[in-house]
Amino acid sequence: MTQRIDTAVQAIDFNNENANTSANPTFDAVLGARLSRRRLLRGGVGSVGTAVLAGFGVTACGGSDDPAVTPPPAGPKLLGFGAVPKSLADTVLVPAGYTASVLFALGDPMAAGVAAYKNDGTDADFDKRAGDHHDGMEWFGLGADGKRNDNATERGLLAINHEATTDEKLSSFFLHANGGTSTLPRPAAEVDKETDIHGIAVIEVAKSGGKWAYVPSSAQNFRLTSLTPIEIAGPARGNAQLVTKFSPTGVMTRGTLNNCGTGKTPWGTFLTGEENWFGYFTRSATDNTARGNDKSVTALNRYGRAQGAASRHGWETGGTADKYQRWNNSKTGTSADGSDDYRNEMNGMGYIVEIDAYDKTRMAKKRTGLGRFAHESAAFGKVEAGKPLSVYMGDDSRGEYIYKFVSTATWNAADANANDRMAIGDKYLDSGKLYVAKFNADGTGTWVELSTTNTAIASYASYKFADAADICINTRLAADAVGATKMDRPEWNAVNPANGEIYFTLTNNSNRAVNPTGSQYLPDAANPRAYTDMKGTSAQNGNPNGHLVRMKEDAAVGSFTWDVYLFGAEAGADKAMVNISALTADQDFSSPDGLVFSKSTGICWIQTDDGAYTDVTNCMMLAAVPGQVGDGAKKTLTYTKTDGSKMDVVTPVGKAATDSTLKRFLVGPKGSEITGLAETPDGKAIFVNIQHPGEATAMASVGDATKYQSQWPANAGYGAGLRPRSATIVITKNDGGVIGT
Repeated sequence: MTQRIDTAVQAIDFNNENANTSANPTFDAVLGARLSRRRLLRGGVGSVGTAVLAGFGVTACGGSDDPAVTPPPAGPKLLGFGAVPKSLADTVLVPAGYTASVLFALGDPMAAGVAAYKNDGTDADFDKRAGDHHDGMEWFGLGADGKRNDNATERGLLAINHEATTDEKLSSFFLHANGGTSTLPRPAAEVDKETDIHGIAVIEVAKSGGKWAYVPSSAQNFRLTSLTPIEIAGPARGNAQLVTKFSPTGVMTRGTLNNCGTGKTPWGTFLTGEENWFGYFTRSATDNTARGNDKSVTALNRYGRAQGAASRHGWETGGTADKYQRWNNSKTGTSADGSDDYRNEMNGMGYIVEIDAYDKTRMAKKRTGLGRFAHESAAFGKVEAGKPLSVYMGDDSRGEYIYKFVSTATWNAADANANDRMAIGDKYLDSGKLYVAKFNADGTGTWVELSTTNTAIASYASYKFADAADICINTRLAADAVGATKMDRPEWNAVNPANGEIYFTLTNNSNRAVNPTGSQYLPDAANPRAYTDMKGTSAQNGNPNGHLVRMKEDAAVGSFTWDVYLFGAEAGADKAMVNISALTADQDFSSPDGLVFSKSTGICWIQTDDGAYTDVTNCMMLAAVPGQVGDGAKKTLTYTKTDGSKMDVVTPVGKAATDSTLKRFLVGPKGSEITGLAETPDGKAIFVNIQHPGEATAMASVGDATKYQSQWPANAGYGAGLRPRSATIVITKNDGGVIGT
């Protein structure tokens, strides 16, 4: 997420990290059509919410081998709104009959006594204010007594990720009065602001008199920043690779970084994924030698920190205090174990973090059992008593992998309402098996366990794994060892409540090529496109528009079937090779990113983080009513290589979209990404995040509002000043109905 492709200024795109230099195969070129045995829940998608709200998880699917199911009464028609047209306006557009209101923006106070946000670069106390780059988000209901109530619809907590910050070179320039410094060293005062705007915010929101608002002085509001103490949990707890000056025993770390996607556990806690954290650290140009060229060098290179790598913001130059020096990931001390420096500090980032949104006194925990990589969201599969829990995850970088964690403990329904929620997290998330996906060219797939008992890992020549903790810390290397399938930047994932199928957004990949050179690789069945997309006179190559893949777990343990649900494309693009899903002007999109299924309606919400199509439209959110794996047919893409030979890629493609199954619902302001979605249990309010409006503004223009790419949300009447601000909006239907109907 937060990719800056179409900006006039130069910025490092940390989301397009290309650290996967493994020779892992992708796919064969021959594919047989695969059809699912099961059908959608009888009664239609419109009735999904009724069944799901009866309990956490998903209902049973109908099918030829299932007992007859009496369909519930038909629900309201889905996608009954008029499609929103593409737009380059600096505003939030929603369908007629809907209202979008700004709820909570960068800098908004979160505690009593904190001054209103001036938005002129002079504000302080950011550990008590909204952070920047609002991203993934979850709803936690509150009853009249202020305690957890999963059925509450007019009062609750929103747990919100604050992923990153708008920068051109080093400085988060909209935060500082004069734009801040673009050279090293960075002033401590600037660094302190920037470290505080990262992390998590939990805020109370309530509906009163028909209007939603957040509660600035609520005692339940709190922040986690990049410096908040957090516990290490799971197999890597206490491991030698987590020993630092801050935690000589390797059981603690500080902060959470680049928080992107989210998840909500069946026991009512918040999960947040640490995505592109590697760029915040620096390594000296001689660090390999200082480390004795040990295996930690291999791991650092694989995770995007070669020696000499500069940090994104230069926070390590803020001073001699420990809170600044921890961003230097070099070996600077003389100890054998790293207890006198921060050579291992980066190993404390890259996890799924569990937080109790209802209890700010409970310390957050990094769940190392779920692996370490550029995490996006964490979606639970079907929850059934007496069976293990499954958590699906993606690694958001070019050529990275899709993962699944399966708990050792089997689900006890009583745990859904336990008082000590973090202890329940210990039970289900600290012990289990971690798998990575291999997609086969025949439409099947395999979940490969990442374990030292796997001979491919035990005998891996590139990196010698010591134990299970080593795999949890260096998960990418373990996935390399077993030959996992390289994917086109696996972003968010979500589970369809109608049938339990798993959907992943594959945002884009400039490294796919029909005639690969260097680190490029061929298209394959699950990532079948390699083409040129023109943005004005600029050619964008690879798979610039992205797609969505979906997976159906088989009855056999460790296997699945799959197809490509939707291909992002311009409506007028070649339907044989690019616009394979036959998208119309009311449906076309590029770079799918955020992905959420509504539990109240079953609608699949698709959000974009695009740089390829932004000369035509700002980023957007679409509403979809998907079918199931195997509802379409196989298609053949025929490429001509430079030597004149032909290459066929055969892929299973989902049923083509229609105006009743896919429709644009929202278009955001200029320069923004649309991301994160939470809803009230009745589906009558949804909360959506507008991230980094105006991000292509030049740092030199910070003093001239007329040169801002965007002035949102000030131009929508929200807050002081004209500097653009990331913000959470709330969308309601004017007639009080369910969103999307």
